[in-house]
Amino acid sequence: MEAASENSSPGKIFSWIERVGNKVPNPFLLFVYLIVVLMVATAIISSLGLTVKNPSNGEWVRVNNLLSVTGLQWILPNSIKNFSSFTPLGSILALVIGAGLAEKVGLLQSLMVKMASRVSRRYASYMVLFIAFFSHISSDAALVVMPPLGALIFLAVGRHPVAGLLAAIAGVASGFTANLLIVTTDVLLSGISTEAAKAVGDTVHVSVIDNWFFMASSVFVLTIAGALLTDKFVEPRLPQWKEGNGEKLAPLTPLENRALRVAGIAALLFIGVMALLVVPEHAPLRDPQTGSIIPSPFIKGIVPVIILFFFVVAIAYGVVTRQFRRPDDIPQLLVDPMKNMAGFIVMVFPLSQFVAFFNWSNMGKFMAIGLTDVLESAGISGVPAFLGLMFLSAFLCMFIASGSAIWSILAPVFVPMFMLLGFHPAFAQMIFRIADSAVLPLAPMSPFLPLFLAFLQRYQKDAQLGTYYMLIFPYPLVFFISWIALLLAWYALGLPIGPGVYPQLH
Repeated sequence: MEAASENSSPGKIFSWIERVGNKVPNPFLLFVYLIVVLMVATAIISSLGLTVKNPSNGEWVRVNNLLSVTGLQWILPNSIKNFSSFTPLGSILALVIGAGLAEKVGLLQSLMVKMASRVSRRYASYMVLFIAFFSHISSDAALVVMPPLGALIFLAVGRHPVAGLLAAIAGVASGFTANLLIVTTDVLLSGISTEAAKAVGDTVHVSVIDNWFFMASSVFVLTIAGALLTDKFVEPRLPQWKEGNGEKLAPLTPLENRALRVAGIAALLFIGVMALLVVPEHAPLRDPQTGSIIPSPFIKGIVPVIILFFFVVAIAYGVVTRQFRRPDDIPQLLVDPMKNMAGFIVMVFPLSQFVAFFNWSNMGKFMAIGLTDVLESAGISGVPAFLGLMFLSAFLCMFIASGSAIWSILAPVFVPMFMLLGFHPAFAQMIFRIADSAVLPLAPMSPFLPLFLAFLQRYQKDAQLGTYYMLIFPYPLVFFISWIALLLAWYALGLPIGPGVYPQLH
C-alpha cells in the first residue's frame, strides 16, 4: 500500500485491520485454539446448569459438555467422520477438479481473452459483479468458481487481478441473497418463515417470491455500489501489478479460436440436453412429487452438473488444441489443481471438527436463543426491532455457517414479533437476509474463508489472514450501508417487496 494512502484516515484504519488480522494465528491453529475454548466453555456452562427455552417447540436447550465422559466418547469415534463428511469439502474439491481441468487446458484463459476484446476496461467491475450475482443460481458452487474468474477477467483487460478477485468475492458472498432469479435460498427461508408465522395465525403464508422485487433490485444497486468501490477506492490502493509471473494472457492463435468455437458448440449441446431433462412437464430431473424445478434433483445436484459441464467443454477444447491425445492425458492434468488445494484441506480438518463440536454441544442454539431472549425481554419495536434483528443476524453469522440454521432459530421469535407490530413476515425475513449475507466474507466459521485466502495468495504470495480482511472489509461495509439505505427508501416509499407483498400487513 502506498505511503500516501497509509497516512489518510481510511488508510490508517485499514492498516490497523491488517496489523491486527495478521496477529491472528494461522487458520489451522486458530481453529485448534477455538476448539479448546469451546470445550472449556461447554464444561463451565454445563456445570452451571444453564438452559434456554427454544421458542419454536418449547423444548429446553442444554449445553452438552465436550469434556465429559459422554463428550469424549462421542469425539473419538466421530473425528474422522467429521472431516470426511464435511459437506463443503467434497463440493469444493470436486468443483476444483472440473474448473481445474478447464484452466489447465487453457480454456478459461482463452475465454477471458475473448471476453476482453468485447468488454471495456472501464466496465470490467460492473461485469464481474453482475455475473457474480447471476451465478447465485448455482448456490455455494458460485463461491468456488467465480472469484478466480473475476481475477482472470481483470487480468484480461489489463487491470489488477486482486481487484477482480475481491469484487467477485463481494458479489458471490456479501451479495449472496441478492438474486434476479428464484433460488434455493428463497425456498429454504420462506418455508421457515411460514411455519414461524403460524404462531400468530394460519392466514399469512410466505412464498418463494415474496422478497423477489427487493432482492432483484438489490442486484443493480449493489453492482453499482461495488463497482464504484472497486474502481475508486480498492484498486487504486493496491500495489502496482507486475506482469511476467505467468499470469499474462497472450493473444489467441487461430487454433485456440477454433477450439473456443468447438467448446461453445459443446456447451450449447450440453445445455440443450440438460434442458430436455429439466424443462418438460414430466422431465426426469424435476421433483418426483410436485413436478417443480425448485426444489428438484436438478437443483440439489447442481454441483455435479457444473462439474460435468466443465469436463465436457474442457475436453472439447483440449481435443482441438491437441492436448488430449489419449485418455491418460486427462487425469494427469487434474493433479496440479488438487496440489494447490493442499493447504485448504489441511485447514479444513480443525474447521470441520470445530463445526461438529459446536453442533453436538448445542452451543450455537444456546447462544442464538439466549441473545434473542435478551432482545425480546427488552421490549424493542419499530426501527430498534429492525436494527436488533439485523445486528443479531450479522453477529450469529460469525459463528454459524448455515443461514437457514440461524433463521430457524430467530424466525420463531422475530416473525411473530414483527407480525404483532403490523409487519409482514416476509419483511422480517428480508431484513435477516440483508444482514446475514452482507458479512459473509468476514465470517471466520465459513468453510470458504480459507479458500478465499488461497485465491488471494495466488497473486499475493505473502498475504495473510489480516491482509485478506483488510482488502475485503470495505465491501461488506459498503454493501451493508447500501442495503440499509435501500431498505429505508423502500419502506418509506411503501413499495412492494414481492408480488402483492408489502412491508406492512394489509
